[in-house]
Amino acid sequence: MKKTLSLSLLGLSLLTCLPAGAAGKQNTPAVPTPIIATNSRDVVTTTAGQVAGYTENDIHIYKGIPYARAERFQAPTAPTPWEGIRSSRAYGPTCPQGKRMGWYSDESAFAFNWDDGFPDEDCLRVNIWTPGVGDGQKRPVMVWLHGGGYAAGSGQELPSYDGTNLAKKGDVVVVTLNHRLNVLGFLDLSSFGEKYAQSGNVGLLDLVAALQWIHDNIGAFGGDPSNVTIFGQSGGGGKVSTLLATPAADGLFQKAIVQSGSMLRTMESRYSRRIGEETVKELGLDAAHIDSIARVPYDKLLAAGEKAVARVRQEAEKAGAASSFIFGWAPTVDGKVLPAQPFDPAAPAQSKDVPVMIGTTLHEFTASTYVPAFRTIGQDKAVEMLRAKYGDRTDEFVRLFSEVYPDYQPKDLLDVDFTFRPGAVEQARLKAGQGGAPVYMYLFAWQSPVMDGILRSTHCMEIPFVFDNALRHASMTGGGADAQALAEKMSQAWINFARTGNPNAEGLPQWPAFTPDGGATMWLDNACEVKYHHDSKLLDFVRQFPTRGF
Repeated sequence: MKKTLSLSLLGLSLLTCLPAGAAGKQNTPAVPTPIIATNSRDVVTTTAGQVAGYTENDIHIYKGIPYARAERFQAPTAPTPWEGIRSSRAYGPTCPQGKRMGWYSDESAFAFNWDDGFPDEDCLRVNIWTPGVGDGQKRPVMVWLHGGGYAAGSGQELPSYDGTNLAKKGDVVVVTLNHRLNVLGFLDLSSFGEKYAQSGNVGLLDLVAALQWIHDNIGAFGGDPSNVTIFGQSGGGGKVSTLLATPAADGLFQKAIVQSGSMLRTMESRYSRRIGEETVKELGLDAAHIDSIARVPYDKLLAAGEKAVARVRQEAEKAGAASSFIFGWAPTVDGKVLPAQPFDPAAPAQSKDVPVMIGTTLHEFTASTYVPAFRTIGQDKAVEMLRAKYGDRTDEFVRLFSEVYPDYQPKDLLDVDFTFRPGAVEQARLKAGQGGAPVYMYLFAWQSPVMDGILRSTHCMEIPFVFDNALRHASMTGGGADAQALAEKMSQAWINFARTGNPNAEGLPQWPAFTPDGGATMWLDNACEVKYHHDSKLLDFVRQFPTRGF
């Protein structure tokens, strides 16, 4: 996924256990079988027309199906119906976006192995993997929301996102999707009249439209529209967090998983509107000519929007009010599409009865992955760098850190994540405090051996394990026996959660629900264990030194 991050600590820009019956099993590649791609079988009728996919290794695959259509800055509407059978065998367009920083880093490009597809504003598409169509089965549905903040990414960008193994293993239907991003999905032009009242949230409304399409159509693909789980990582986790508080999405999913993306707050309309106004000004337009913004070339529109975000961010920071985790391209609290902040000051009442799983990786945006000098940094130098953030309380931080991680290496002082986990724990606390459906927490600590171990348990590292794609995405995991064994456990836990709302799986320790008092967190590594408030004192300390978001 595309990542641009500012860390005040470092002042750097960074890029972005076996289930039942599987003892000793390794996730070896399936013996290839002939691909069957014909209009004489597996044709599915959707609300807009018939689609034909293909079958590979006993999984029926449909790609690039339109779930909606939309004019620029307008809410999505139903897709245009078609005649005959629509070939839906290749990924559709991805939302236009800026350059990916990782393209220019050989190590990142090798590990992530991105597939960025081809851009087009007509990008509202779903991809489906299912074990069966037309067989009368009602399988759990797992809907993946991609990362990249709200500015980048797609439903195909990583090898990890391929749904074949997860669908086959769990007898579930897997869905990925594309939606509008960045200036196309979240430019708030509501200052310019009722026509643009929802423009700051059309990317969020795209997600609602996709979920509505799934509700209306997934039964024809062998899925159960009354058992839908949304799950996503990084920006995708933020999307899950926001959908939990979006009235239009109420009832369209029954379970939710937030991976490294607990977004408690999002944009305030006073700033999103300012960004819209500054973008219009940058383009040399005014209220009388606002409709011409629909014809501005995308690259010019994005450049103007990025300049506007930078200016308004400075204004907000000077006023001490830039409190959202993502500033700029993100949903805005407009009182209608999104009535209130997702998890501030409380968890949303509408999703009280939705089971939620929440977690992070141990290192997330691990500094030593991107700065080679940090891989061998000494204790004194690491502590010196910490003083930029913790000042005269640095020794207190090091003491608390050593209590939680007694065998730490000096680089751990810079690598262990304090950007995502504090928010994840707070989100779990708020959710559990509702006294409704349970919440489960995890911390993914497995470290990749790829490229001499420089990736550690970096941001996105858990995704191949969740999808049972440790081999498919071996450039990130190495694809070895340890990775395959943990992928067996984790993918089964995710499947079990999607099926029942409880992630407990054979091969893992008993996984208790998180409570504010108990603080149970499943530590996912070669040896999995449950820890209880293991880092609570350390988190209480770092919360006094807020980390700037994106």
